[in-house]
Amino acid sequence: MALTVEEPEPGQFYWTLLEAHHADEASETLDYRVYRRAPQAQTSYSNAMAMGVLELKKISAAADTAGETD
Repeated sequence: MALTVEEPEPGQFYWTLLEAHHADEASETLDYRVYRRAPQAQTSYSNAMAMGVLELKKISAAADTAGETD
């Protein structure tokens, strides 16, 4: 996963989570595809980054919980 922040309009910051995929079996090149995007803009880069990190933590926690066995 990769986290990026974009500013499509001045003062409108959106986080995007990207997921890496191999271009093909023989290649070591990775393509990145959008995994999830912010539903609403933030007013600063740092706020958008923090919100993206929180989303990444939620995904990680859900994956950890799903992988646990009793």
